[in-house]
Amino acid sequence: MLTDPVQRPFSCFVTGTDTEIGKTLVACALVHLQVQRGWRVAAMKPVAAGAVRQGDRWCNEDADALAKVASVVLPSQDTSPYLFSTPAAPHLAAAAQQVQIDPACILQSFERVRSQAQAVVVEGVGGFCVPLNEHYDTADMARDLRLPVVLVVGMRLGCISQALLSVEAIRARGLPLLGWVANVVDPHMLFLEENIQSIAQRIHAPMLGCIPRLAQPDPAMAASYLTAFTSD
Repeated sequence: MLTDPVQRPFSCFVTGTDTEIGKTLVACALVHLQVQRGWRVAAMKPVAAGAVRQGDRWCNEDADALAKVASVVLPSQDTSPYLFSTPAAPHLAAAAQQVQIDPACILQSFERVRSQAQAVVVEGVGGFCVPLNEHYDTADMARDLRLPVVLVVGMRLGCISQALLSVEAIRARGLPLLGWVANVVDPHMLFLEENIQSIAQRIHAPMLGCIPRLAQPDPAMAASYLTAFTSD
C-alpha cells in the first residue's frame, strides 16, 4: 500500500504506453481519490488533439472529463492551453493550424494552476515521447514539470515491451516512477494475469492497481480498482 500519498495530496504526471489506452480514465480516478479525501485538486491536459467548437469554446473529451472531476474550477486556457481540432500527433495538429507549441506557455499555465490547488494531476498526450514541436516532446514536458510519473499500461498484445521501453524513457529523464496501472484494453487478451506478472517482475515500482474493461469510463469505479491507494 502507498501510505504516504494516501495521507496527503500528491501531484503527478500521467502517461501511457500508447494512445487510447486509458490515461484519461486513470488520471480522473487519481483526481477522484484525492477529491474524496477533501483535497483541493486541479487537473490539466496541456495539449490535446481532437477538439470541437461548441458555442464560444473549444471542447475536448479528455480535457472536459478531467475538468468535471476536479474540485478546483479553472479557466480552460490554463488547464488546456493547446487544443487542436485535428485528431493527429500534436506537432502535426499544431502545424495544421499554423501554431507552434511553446513549452514556456505550458509551464506558465502549470504554475498558475498549481498556485490555486493542493495537488495537480497532469495528463500527457499519446505515449511518453510524442513530439510537441521540432525540438520538444512530452517526455521533455514531464521533465520540466518535475512531477512523479504514473504509467498506464494498456493490457493488450505487445504491452510488455511497450511498458518496459516507457519505463526506460521515464528513468532516462531522471523522473521518479510513482507506479504503474494495468488497464485492460483487450478483455479477451490471452494470458492476461501472466502478462501482468511479467511486467510487475521487471518494473521496480509499485503496481497501483488493475482496472478491468469497464462498460462506461467511470472515474469512481476505476478508482476502486487502484488498490494501492484504497486498501487498508
